[in-house]
Order: sequence, then C-alpha cells, then structure tokens
Amino acid sequence: MIIPAIDLIDGRTVRLYQGSYDQTTQYEMTPKSLRDRYASAGAGILHVVDLSGAKDASQRQLPLLRELMQQSPLPVQVGGGVRSEQDVEDLLSAGASRVVIGSLAIREPALVASWLARYGSERIVLALDVQIQADGRKTLPSHGWIAQSDITLEQILDQLLPAGAKHVLCTDISKDGTLQGPNVALYQQLHKAYPQIAWQASGGVGSLADIRALRSEQGPAHSPVAGVILGRALLEGKFTIEEAIACWQNG
Repeated sequence: MIIPAIDLIDGRTVRLYQGSYDQTTQYEMTPKSLRDRYASAGAGILHVVDLSGAKDASQRQLPLLRELMQQSPLPVQVGGGVRSEQDVEDLLSAGASRVVIGSLAIREPALVASWLARYGSERIVLALDVQIQADGRKTLPSHGWIAQSDITLEQILDQLLPAGAKHVLCTDISKDGTLQGPNVALYQQLHKAYPQIAWQASGGVGSLADIRALRSEQGPAHSPVAGVILGRALLEGKFTIEEAIACWQNG
C-alpha cells in the first residue's frame, strides 16, 4: 500500500531532513488540498504527523487534526507527541483510524502494551525509528529523534508483540528526507525476523525504482513491507501519487 504523508508545523505542510527541526522545508500546498488530492488518486490511508505537538505537547494542533480527519474521504493514521491515554482518546475521537505512538513505546512499553490490549492492534501503529550503529544495533531515539537512547528495536518489539502489536512504522533516520533510496536490506531483515508484523517503510524514497525495490517481484503480497510512506518525493514532484500506486500494484 502507498501511504502519502503530511507533516505539520503551525498548520503548514513541511518536511524535515533526517528529523532535524533546524532543517525544515515548507511547502505551499495546504494540508487539506493534499489530503483531497491523495484521496482522489486512490490512496488507501493517509499518514499525518503533528510535528509541533511532537516537539511541545502544549502546541498540539488538535483543531486542525480534527478538521483534517473528520472530513477526510480516506482513513487517517496520525501521530506526533502522543504522551498519554488521553491523547490517544482525543485523536481517536477526532477521527483517527489509527494513532501512531513513538517515544512512549520506547520509554513506557508496558503502558503502550495496555493500550494495545484496550483499543486493539488495528488502532495503534508503533513508530520505531532507528539509528543503525557501526556494530549493527538498531537503537531508537525518541522525542522527535531529539533524545538518544541505547534501547534497541528488538527489545521493544519483544515486549509489545505479546500485547498484540501488528502495525509498525520503521524509519531509517539516516535516509529520512534524503530521496537517496530506502534501506531495503533493513526491511528484508525485519520481515524475516518478524513476519507477523505489517511493516511500514519510511525514509529515502525518491523514485519509482525505490518503490519497486521495496515491492517483491511476486507482487505486493510478498513484499517485506505492507506499506510505503511517501513524503518529500510527492511534494517535490519526483513522481505522482497515481504513478506510485500503479508502481506498487503492478511493478
């Protein structure tokens, strides 16, 4: 599945480079116009990130998110600064199909496990974004990639899989916003180790060839990832959303 992304700061469409708020590109397209564009093209789900809320919970853009989601012609998964169960309930009530949880899954996995049990595996997406160390360890920074940690991807998965974790969005931070190609080997490795997870690939896709590289030659059902999140490549016209969907479906 192709999953177009809209990142928001102060109501505006932006993209960060490798997760850095100091390297922000702002785009003229409004979040609503992009949502409608992607929906009309046949996207299956929309990925929305509240970067203002991710950096500072007091700056959460809930009114805008509610407007985007309640009037949305397609399902929306939304994240950015989810720090409490009230945040989860607020976003679900605002119209989210799924809530994306990142930092809290790293810092308080037992709490997130309880949410998986309460709301169900289809309502929660884990955002486990990795920095691959020289020794191959996949460590997980948090708080919008601002805070470093020694916690590994595998440690968190081993705690949350028994609770029913199913959807995991994984970004190789070194690839994010670069348009230099995704870390295909990473997703192949993760799919082999955790085939029960519906992986969402994010970071680095800059061409249709990159989408093909993530898609199995046997078809999408055999791909190591269930979905490919596209941000900057669509915003900068590297290809259209229609071309991306056709590429994923047909190769």
